[in-house]
Amino acid sequence: MNGQSQHPSAVSGNKEHKFNPNFTDAVINATGPKASPRVRQLTAGLIRHLHDFARENELTVDEWMVGVELMNEAGRMSDSKRNEGQLLCDVLGLESLVDEITYKLASAAADEPTATAILGPFYRAHAPEMPMGSCIVDKGTNEQGDRTWMHGTVTDFRTGAPIEGAVIDVWHTAPNGLYEQQDPNQPDMNLRGRFTTGKDGAYNFYCLRPVPYPIPFDGPAGKVLQALDRHPMRPAHIHFLLTAPGYKPIVTQIFDRTSKYIEDDAVFAVKDSLIVDFKPFDKDPKADFELPYDFKMASFEDA
Repeated sequence: MNGQSQHPSAVSGNKEHKFNPNFTDAVINATGPKASPRVRQLTAGLIRHLHDFARENELTVDEWMVGVELMNEAGRMSDSKRNEGQLLCDVLGLESLVDEITYKLASAAADEPTATAILGPFYRAHAPEMPMGSCIVDKGTNEQGDRTWMHGTVTDFRTGAPIEGAVIDVWHTAPNGLYEQQDPNQPDMNLRGRFTTGKDGAYNFYCLRPVPYPIPFDGPAGKVLQALDRHPMRPAHIHFLLTAPGYKPIVTQIFDRTSKYIEDDAVFAVKDSLIVDFKPFDKDPKADFELPYDFKMASFEDA
């Protein structure tokens, strides 16, 4: 084919029968008997929606290839420090939608666990384990930004009982708006840490007040934003991943109420219950701000 595809509409004026009405079912029915029910359900839905999208928009070969190349480029750019495919899903709102679906299915009670938010493409496993009261900011970075003392408790959302052994994984950008793996001038694992609660479920550590920043704009996600005339900015936020024996993990973010872009997040992740207030703090010479925040977890026994 030369890329200049002719639509069947040139042959038939009846749009309903312009394309082979049996083609999509034939593709779906090609699934073999050993496919699991869930795989069968997901692929059938995906194929049906993809085919309907192509037909409804009369997708050309050239347009289809643009999408293919975007996915190829996302794969080439992705590695252990950057997930461009996930970032592409973020700017299209897909990860936030999946997060909402997952959260709503997991919590239907009036008093709910801490709301979830997307993981984002810059999570790194094996952040350093630190004792309570530690600072996740490297000394070279510590001269910049507003130092913050964050503290609170991790509790069972139904009983209010403190959760012992909850691991709080935290990470955020430096004052220049870059995560450490994006910035060769930051030490490895800067602004990341893991803290484990004791019997009282309490936690506390020092971090920085986060800043708004642009998501990477040099790849497929950036091309999509440019094509849609959208900005790449995210409001100031801190990431968390909480795990505890017997409890469902929480992946979430908390957002600075005063931050620019709080109502216009490029990846649609802001939720009202995750908006927080950084309070000026003069009781600790090591901190400019205080951020109290409690996490509520749901046990695996909760529906």
